[in-house]
Amino acid sequence: MNLSTLKYAPGSRKDRKRVGRGGARGKQSGRGSNGQHSRSGVSFRPWFEGGQMPIQRRLPKRGFTNFNRVDYQVINVGDLNKLKVDEVTPDVLYEMGAIGKKSLPLKVLGDGELTKKLSVSANAFSKKAQEKIEAAGGRITKL
Repeated sequence: MNLSTLKYAPGSRKDRKRVGRGGARGKQSGRGSNGQHSRSGVSFRPWFEGGQMPIQRRLPKRGFTNFNRVDYQVINVGDLNKLKVDEVTPDVLYEMGAIGKKSLPLKVLGDGELTKKLSVSANAFSKKAQEKIEAAGGRITKL
């Protein structure tokens, strides 16, 4: 026995149904009456709605996208207080799992209390966060 003698098991393969070629399906073979869909080779865009005004043109435009917007990952001062490190950087926070992405800039916000002296490096700080870190004897570094 070799590869050239292999055959499919009987009954395991079935030809596709060829409609419109005579046989049991009758006159129009399940394709309806006339029109584009009754012909072979019919093709139309998936979003085509039969000539009526498409939904993306019926719905109004709303709002805009500000191309100057900067998306920050945020962490609160209270969360920094729970960490067991003295120097906080985006890399340290990423390794600990406190932030999700390394690529986005980091902003420190002022919610919570800070009781220990920390050296914090981030891309941005809120005024409240800056005050709380400096009041606890820490220092900030903007990246």
